[in-house]
Amino acid sequence: MAAFLRVLALAFLAVLAGSGVGGQKKKEMVLSEKVNQLMEWASKRSVIRLNGDKFRRLIKAPPRNYSVIVMFTALQPHRQCVVCKQADEEYQILANSWRYSSAFTNRIFFAMVDFDEGSDVFQMLNMNSAPTFINFPPKGKPKKGDTYELQVRGFAAEQLARWVADRTDVNIRVIRPPNYAGPLMLGLLLAVIGGLVYLRRSNLDFLYNKTGWAFAALCFVLAMTSGQMWNHIRGPPYAHKNPHTGQVSYIHGSSQAQFVAETHIVLLFNAGVTLGMVLLHEAATSDLEVMKRKIMCMAGIGLVVFFFSWLLSIFRSKYHGYPYSFLMS
Repeated sequence: MAAFLRVLALAFLAVLAGSGVGGQKKKEMVLSEKVNQLMEWASKRSVIRLNGDKFRRLIKAPPRNYSVIVMFTALQPHRQCVVCKQADEEYQILANSWRYSSAFTNRIFFAMVDFDEGSDVFQMLNMNSAPTFINFPPKGKPKKGDTYELQVRGFAAEQLARWVADRTDVNIRVIRPPNYAGPLMLGLLLAVIGGLVYLRRSNLDFLYNKTGWAFAALCFVLAMTSGQMWNHIRGPPYAHKNPHTGQVSYIHGSSQAQFVAETHIVLLFNAGVTLGMVLLHEAATSDLEVMKRKIMCMAGIGLVVFFFSWLLSIFRSKYHGYPYSFLMS
């Protein structure tokens, strides 16, 4: 009897071992099919378009030994999501840089879910805004850091690449397609300047005009102090539209980020303060009539007070808890 039980136990263990090996082989087959499918799609298009079924099968369902960066967006014209289109252009640059690099492997894929093609995915993830970038790691669920901070970092391809490297250890060298607009505009500007100098070659006194050089320097300073360089580096959206209320925000609520429209507003306010200071200086030093100098003085004070109070109001809205205000809260 004991010998019979021993044989029965061994047979049972053999069956379990066989089923375990069979299950492992099945997982490997499923994983191989998923990877091959993704590689085939990636060879045709750097950013793989997913609907609800593909998302659940290739990303949510195990097994998976690859990371997937997914952009959740709304690109259809009737959605009127300008930021989505801008972010998509940068995302395509990043995906193409990875797809056509010598380091390309099946460790990571780039995908996209459009709201009109996968609204069920948005509902599944309780997502109510676009665009949103999420990294789905090979194992486990996405953590807090796997959701890209778009409002803070902007959607420039270089910023996305740094985030991808941080979450997946895959370094992508962003290669942008050649843009000839900048060199052409510079060439045109130099041609215009050269033409003007040539036409006035007999009288070049305008090159020594202090007012002209001062105005050019002032324009450059205003552009730099308003945050134009930050925009060039980070690539933030022009503004933000609340998907629930439809309200458009032109001022970012955080001190760590800004919108393009915000830099234009700040530039305008700084220019207003500068104009007020120029009027005050002219009122104090010019030889005009007393009444005109008084008008210039009052106008200068009004410009400085009005635009400086607006600047301080913007500063308070971004640096929460700042205790000081002037005219406007």
